[in-house]
Amino acid sequence: MPSKLVSVPPELIGQRADTGLAELTGLSRARIQSLMTSGDVTQGGRPLHKSDRLEDHGLVTVYWEEEDRLAVRPLDVPDLEIAYLDDDIVIVNKPVGVVAHPATSWTGPTVLGVLAARGISVAQGGPPERQGIVQRLDVGTSGLMMVARSEPAYSALKQAFRDHTVHKTYQAVVHGHPDPSSGTIDAPIGRLPRADWKFGVVAGGRPSVTHYRTLEAFARGSLLEIHLETGRTHQIRVHMSARHHPLMGDPLYGGDPALAERLGLTRQWLHAVRLDFAHPVTGEHVIVDCEPPEDLRHALSLLRDPQA
Repeated sequence: MPSKLVSVPPELIGQRADTGLAELTGLSRARIQSLMTSGDVTQGGRPLHKSDRLEDHGLVTVYWEEEDRLAVRPLDVPDLEIAYLDDDIVIVNKPVGVVAHPATSWTGPTVLGVLAARGISVAQGGPPERQGIVQRLDVGTSGLMMVARSEPAYSALKQAFRDHTVHKTYQAVVHGHPDPSSGTIDAPIGRLPRADWKFGVVAGGRPSVTHYRTLEAFARGSLLEIHLETGRTHQIRVHMSARHHPLMGDPLYGGDPALAERLGLTRQWLHAVRLDFAHPVTGEHVIVDCEPPEDLRHALSLLRDPQA
């Protein structure tokens, strides 16, 4: 039976055990909870339960059975473009409907599966189903995502993302007109009670900082440029919803489904348009850009047309 022995990093001390260990091991939160129920998760020899808090002393041991679903299966997705490639990193332009890596709750295509299908190797760092992964995009978010190919690049990029020296730029279309038109949202994000897959601004959540500026205003909404200092799950969606400007096409966080239908949107209007970073091995300054895909451009053209 595979096992993982981990120490608790300072930023996860005091966090719920199921959430923190999902992040540390790469297993899903539901899988961690199941293992806890079976008594297969301990800290300092004491069984951990899902609502327990991670402590600053005692190593955590997690035992689990391998699941075939977590294997990286080669499966190409023609719409996934390679935006940058060298011996150390690969940057993909991820289409909607593709996740970063295998998960117990997902049976569709993955970025790692596409890279495997195309013969593009990745670094071996991280859990087996997440090897080389240094950042992720939601399944419903398109755009640029980086994967490490060499071990030095993996280590350097993990640190760079922790230090916020990789600059990530997004474009988003939101309802209404943010006031002020440019600003910073500094509000902690955490899971909402009784909602496993929905997050919100909550007391005691993880520190989260989002910078935005308005690029264009329409009658029904605004096109924003967004820079993230942190990379929390659903961060842009949560922060803009908390300001009463949810993303168009995002009913989970307050987007108007009727307007989304008129615009032809079947997912949130959110695209990762730029990565700006120092190359993890050569130190060279690298900037990679990509345009939003056709579905988002079509919605934008309708918003720009006062007769639509």
